[in-house]
Amino acid sequence: METPSGKTILSGIQPSGTLHIGNYLGALKQWVALQENNTAYYCIVDEHAITVEYDPKELPDRTLNAAAIYLAAGVDPKKSTLFVQSHIPAHTELAWLLSTITQYGELTRMTQFKDKSAKKESVSFGIFAYPVLMAADILLYHAHLVPVGDDQKQHVELTRDLAQRFNNRFGETFTLPGYFASSYAARVMSLADPTRKMSKSDGEKTYVAITDEPDAIRKKVMSATTETEPIFSFERSGPAVKNLLRIYQAFSDESPAGIEKKFSGKGYKELKEALAELLVEKLTPIREQYTELRQDEKHLRDTLEAGRAKAAIVANKTLRDAKEKMGLPAGRQV
Repeated sequence: METPSGKTILSGIQPSGTLHIGNYLGALKQWVALQENNTAYYCIVDEHAITVEYDPKELPDRTLNAAAIYLAAGVDPKKSTLFVQSHIPAHTELAWLLSTITQYGELTRMTQFKDKSAKKESVSFGIFAYPVLMAADILLYHAHLVPVGDDQKQHVELTRDLAQRFNNRFGETFTLPGYFASSYAARVMSLADPTRKMSKSDGEKTYVAITDEPDAIRKKVMSATTETEPIFSFERSGPAVKNLLRIYQAFSDESPAGIEKKFSGKGYKELKEALAELLVEKLTPIREQYTELRQDEKHLRDTLEAGRAKAAIVANKTLRDAKEKMGLPAGRQV
């Protein structure tokens, strides 16, 4: 898919701790490309992060960690608006307004709720209503496109339905969003179990963190699962090797045919060594920049405050418009 231009983009990642190469390829690398020639809003969605068990003492640091990673990966605050979700109360207020036109059945069909219910896990109202808050995040900024993976398309579709329903009932207010998935948004799988999406919750051996030291990267990649026969094909290899090939392609930007030719006749050791060195090459500058940025908390806070002030102007206007259409007094805006 071609990178769009002239659009408003909204995306965010939870400050839930370590970000890995799946987060980088599925989100951050896209964000850097999308901030060119578009109006981009990139959010640290801390209110989504508190829908699951977490340590309140760690959340402030994790929020600053996320900001530093965004910047180190190439998000430019001169081109993008970078802010923290909870710093703009309009997010939760609009979520409540949207909840009044959201059907119970729509939320029960959301994948995250269905998965937890099927496992008989405890489901908070925050988990249940998560998609409505996500809809508010998107609609506040009149986003045309939301960069998402396959597992989040359902949420963007619900957002679109809610925007259309609100507009029909109360008058034209919201922009109907679509989703954007580029070649970078490939589903990066676990290094230990290629049937599972890469996740830090599965243990350190299963993922490569963006901030991993070179030796840690090499160790993790060299221990990655492979198949019995060394076949290097984006079509014919087993899932474990396909995963390694796709990661190599995403970081090298080489063609699949070129990669297959490069490793033809070689063993898995050569593929893993090449992939490990490629990741070291690409991730080391990000890690070094992250370390430098993280040491200057004032700069990070100032950057987030500048983003908040800019985003709040748009968000508060949208909220005022929505409230007026619903017959609610707009009141004083924060």
